[in-house]
Amino acid sequence: MALEAWDSGHAYEQYVGRWSRKVALDFLRWLALPRGLTWADIGCGTGALASFILALCEPSVVRGIDSSDDFVALARRHIQDPRVSFDIGDATRLPWRSESFDVTVSGLVLNFVPDHETMVREMMRVTKPGGCVAAYVWDYAGGMQMMRLFWDAAITASPNDASLDQAERFPLCQPKPLQTLFEKMGVKSVEVRAIDVLTVFQNFDDYWDPFLGRVGAAPAYLASVSDEVLERIRLYLQSRLVTAPDGQIKLSARAWAVKGVV
Repeated sequence: MALEAWDSGHAYEQYVGRWSRKVALDFLRWLALPRGLTWADIGCGTGALASFILALCEPSVVRGIDSSDDFVALARRHIQDPRVSFDIGDATRLPWRSESFDVTVSGLVLNFVPDHETMVREMMRVTKPGGCVAAYVWDYAGGMQMMRLFWDAAITASPNDASLDQAERFPLCQPKPLQTLFEKMGVKSVEVRAIDVLTVFQNFDDYWDPFLGRVGAAPAYLASVSDEVLERIRLYLQSRLVTAPDGQIKLSARAWAVKGVV
């Protein structure tokens, strides 16, 4: 299987970026933090979370960082606000001084970083004492239906690929492992909650086409299989997805969010 690529901001937006924005909104409402704080956004991607921080939280500063040049370029183009800046960098080696921010957050990134502990440790390091660290990840085991249905189809079409299922690869994406990770790293007053949003696809192509974009684990997997396997996956999904009379496909998406105090 090809490694998941993160080199196209547009493809990411069509795949899951559009749904991550809904989660970002509920995530920030849950944090319920005062206005005027300094924020760090780790793995900022195309700027979905940062845009809501600006809109809802009235921050004094937002600094975003991501390893993808293309994602950062898209974030810079779309968000023209003097309070925010985006840099290219590593979530496990943040370029900022210790105790620089009041709040350090991360959306849909923690599970993709091989060294979870180092990332959380770095998030804590750049956060001021008494400040907030928080993150959220998709629930690949079942709550993120668009992906759960895809991997069910992939395993049916090619049973030998079961180990590539994101639910198997990313056990961190569940409430207990998230809480355990934060508590192990010394975060205090740790809380975990589910964030559920509705994902509405206008038709089957609106659901299927983003999987052809090669950005993310499932699209990277799809790009690596034969045309025959790809077609079996597509037909399986067409037969399983429930379509409304107007052609829409409505699925639920769940993310798990965690927060605590440094």
